[in-house]
Amino acid sequence: MDLALLRTFVTVHRAGSFTRAAALLGLSQPAVTSQIRTLERQLGRPLFLRQARGVTPTTIGDELAHKAAPHLDALVEIAETGLDDESSVRTLHLAGPPEFTAERALPALTELTGEDGQGLALRASFGTTEEVLEGLAAGHHDLAISTARPRGALLTATPLCDEEHVLVAAPRQAEVIGAQKLRRRGASALENLPVVEVHESLPFVSRYWASVFDSRPAASGTVIVPDLRAVLACAIAGAGLAVLPRYLCAAALERGDVVELLEPAVPPLRTYVLVVRTGTLAMPHIARAHEWLLRTAADWC
Repeated sequence: MDLALLRTFVTVHRAGSFTRAAALLGLSQPAVTSQIRTLERQLGRPLFLRQARGVTPTTIGDELAHKAAPHLDALVEIAETGLDDESSVRTLHLAGPPEFTAERALPALTELTGEDGQGLALRASFGTTEEVLEGLAAGHHDLAISTARPRGALLTATPLCDEEHVLVAAPRQAEVIGAQKLRRRGASALENLPVVEVHESLPFVSRYWASVFDSRPAASGTVIVPDLRAVLACAIAGAGLAVLPRYLCAAALERGDVVELLEPAVPPLRTYVLVVRTGTLAMPHIARAHEWLLRTAADWC
């Protein structure tokens, strides 16, 4: 049986689509379709059921993928790393949200680089959850950090850490709001106050309001800037209240640059996951970075 046909089959099985598999393999869609049909003729059994959106494996297809995928992954590892993997520097392509990737992931992974490191070079890119997962699925990245779990068999996600969200404002604004009034009146005490956010839809503020106040925010964004570090800077300058990850504003809170307006019994949380293309953890440089981030993240929670 041709290994190239098996590789194409496993890629289609994981991608759930001839189109996506073709992009991952660097082939045309007709070429992928032709290879799958050839393999089906050799086996004398259908491997996929064609549907309007993608394909679904048959029972025989699932069985073949279960048997073939681990061996193909091992062959890919050999091809990618070579026989003397200790002497080569491997490049890890990482993608994720700009703030978390810059403040958390990259500083952790730089411990695996350098003269005394593990032979790892880093290339990072930032993007939204959708952009990051699409880029990973298309083969542009090796490892992605996401706030959403991907669906399907192409990508595999592992929980990384939880991020606590905090409602903050500059000290002079906190005095105007008043802690007692906020505890007594809840969200109504914050109506019509200026808000700093990353998007017009107020994703952080809306999530906080829903979790803590069981309501929607009444105010609209006064300053909209697509970077949480800029949101923090604007909040410190007094532009308005903001909802931020605690790790990002911890130093500002300690210095008194901003004040935590409320301490809810159950603070809002957002979970990050590490995502890889299924099977690529067989490659040592990806597995090493994956394991290192999981180990380091234990101290972030």
